[in-house]
Amino acid sequence: MLGICRGRRKFLAASLTVLFVPAITWIYLFAGSFEDGKPVSLSPLESQPHSPRYTASSQRERESLEIRMREVEEENRVLRKQLSLAQSRSPSHHRGNHSKTYSMEEGTGDSESLRAGIVAGNSSECGQQPAVEKCETIHVAIVCAGYNASRDVVTLVKSVLFHRRNPLHFHLIADAIAKQILATLFQTWMVPAVRIDFYDADELKSEVSWIPNKHYSGIYGLMKLVLTKTLPSNLERVIVLDTDITFATDIAELWAVFHKFKGQQVLGLVENQSDWYLGNLWKNHRPWPALGRGYNTGVILLLLDKLRKMKWEQMWRLTAERELMSMLSTSLADQDIFNAVIKQNPFLVYQLPCFWNVQLSDHTRSEQCYRDVSDLKVIHWNSPKKLRVKNKHVEFFRNLYLTFLEYDGNLLRRELFGCPSEADVNSENLQKQLSELDEDDLCYEFRRERFTVHRTHLYFLHYEYEPASDNTDVTLVAQLSMDRLQMLEAICKHWEGPISLALYLSDAEAQQFLRYAQGSEVLMSRHNVGYHIVYKEGQFYPVNLLRNVAMKHISTPYMFLSDIDFLPMYGLYEYLRKSVIQLDLANTKKALIVPAFETLRYRLSFPKSKAELLSMLDMGTLFTFRYHVWTKGHAPTNFAKWRTATTPYRVEWEADFEPYVVVRKDCPEYDRRFVGFGWNKVAHIMELDAQEYEFTVLPNAYMIHMPHAPSFDITKFRSNKQYRICLKTLKEEFQQDMSRHYGFAALKYLTAENNS
Repeated sequence: MLGICRGRRKFLAASLTVLFVPAITWIYLFAGSFEDGKPVSLSPLESQPHSPRYTASSQRERESLEIRMREVEEENRVLRKQLSLAQSRSPSHHRGNHSKTYSMEEGTGDSESLRAGIVAGNSSECGQQPAVEKCETIHVAIVCAGYNASRDVVTLVKSVLFHRRNPLHFHLIADAIAKQILATLFQTWMVPAVRIDFYDADELKSEVSWIPNKHYSGIYGLMKLVLTKTLPSNLERVIVLDTDITFATDIAELWAVFHKFKGQQVLGLVENQSDWYLGNLWKNHRPWPALGRGYNTGVILLLLDKLRKMKWEQMWRLTAERELMSMLSTSLADQDIFNAVIKQNPFLVYQLPCFWNVQLSDHTRSEQCYRDVSDLKVIHWNSPKKLRVKNKHVEFFRNLYLTFLEYDGNLLRRELFGCPSEADVNSENLQKQLSELDEDDLCYEFRRERFTVHRTHLYFLHYEYEPASDNTDVTLVAQLSMDRLQMLEAICKHWEGPISLALYLSDAEAQQFLRYAQGSEVLMSRHNVGYHIVYKEGQFYPVNLLRNVAMKHISTPYMFLSDIDFLPMYGLYEYLRKSVIQLDLANTKKALIVPAFETLRYRLSFPKSKAELLSMLDMGTLFTFRYHVWTKGHAPTNFAKWRTATTPYRVEWEADFEPYVVVRKDCPEYDRRFVGFGWNKVAHIMELDAQEYEFTVLPNAYMIHMPHAPSFDITKFRSNKQYRICLKTLKEEFQQDMSRHYGFAALKYLTAENNS
């Protein structure tokens, strides 16, 4: 683009030179023909030596002027030659950067500018496009419903944030599921100069539910029709985007196009790039009425204030009612109705260049929208096939999409310098907490992790749960990282009840997990597993934050606090539900202990009963958990008594006790100061004891720890002396906090620690 602008400047300079140099020359010569205010004749007669005015000096001036005149004429000849060459090259430049499609891309909106040679590139043409003010807020509306669409929105938002230089205000028309997911995501993302407002999509259903729709987007695919009514009345303009959009440029460039609207133009749209509305795709194909090829509504510029004055609500409703009498239903949701309205009122549309919506469905004319990568602005995956669509350059588009899909969202927390941002209470509190820490403290990084806000995407995959009628349901709660994915299928086979998992992953790992899950028949057959992605940040594994995230998002009254490396016994889910009733867990403060065992064998014939497990213990195939490394962790379970127990029995808390327990969902959270390896479960059990929970061992329940390579955190604990020192410091501070909070009763924890 820069080269084109320079070429035009040379062209302009050459033209001006050709026009003005001869004029200036003749003025100069004419002025030189005067002497003492009288004209000096240059005629041959007056130039003769016998002329009274003839002198040697004037002769020399005349000769020098004639020489200069010949030089100027020679320069003009060269310039004319350069000018003719430039003119002959100019059309090829134009064709090289704009396909013939562009001859109609500016459409009804800006034909004068088009004739003047508006250039379609990835950046504004030579600075001529109206600029968006530096801190002007750009408003974007998106309709989003369900788990999958929520994932798509994240990728769209990433692509917008990557290029943006302006504050953004997203207006999300979302159902309850998408609102829960995206509200948590943006709250924990904490991107500066970004505001999010939600509008209840379920409340809008009655506005469009009367329209039969065959499109896969369902009823939510019609909700863009009611944005004038849904969005705030003082909002004048908005960019409306589908969730399957990827931006390749700054959205401010699209926002600037509003300045080109004229007269009654209120809709900015790109021409549809398929033959759908031409009605020739198959025999008896009968699409809704449209102007020519029609328009695609994946990207819309809406002048809301003018649309309201035009009574848009009445306009589209009357059109839809009339067309539905013969069409019976829509095939492309809101797009059919938009096109029917435009067919009757073509003056409403400002036609956007097609690079603002390069439509990648099968058999489209999308290739005519670009000649080079720099021409691309917005990519639209508007086919049900999405990334599997057929397109000549689909590999390039797919890679661009995957770039944003796997891009580290933490890097998009960029400040917009010079633009005041609204006060964010969460951000201010975080900064205050961090400022109170001593950066010279050798344990600063440990303390800082407690306050780190990790970006969190709840329900990364589809989730369904039907509450149990007897109110005894139990959710298995665990956390994991990428190196434990292989445990998921086995756990799902052992536990048929609901599961809540927090996964600590990078953006790229989250996509690897998605592909892994979608390729697993076992995982895809289970809809009662909630996968919550907590994105990586910092140098420690935030184990207790992960547990808290998984605990917070359970749908049952009880939860089994487990770890991902354990396989529960077959039938444990039903056994725990019966135990909940038997031990009156609803009305008592109890923590039901599931005894933990381990095997050192990667291949294990899993015991199907307590008797079989005891036999394997006697043969040395199984062991009580960590008996040879950390006996104190599970010794209070009293495995000797458990061997012969037939009824539940109570045990007392002891120092370093860390059993796996079943509790009510209202139990206290894990303490976030403990990260990585060490004391993360111990501290939680200590707090349960401080709150007077009764520890009860279940006689016919068990779980088995499967072998795996040592985690990175336990390796750091073993090899790093400072790590161990900081962990000891955090333990002491936790015990002091317990004493302050629970008073005299908590003194036993200090005593027990000193005696252990």
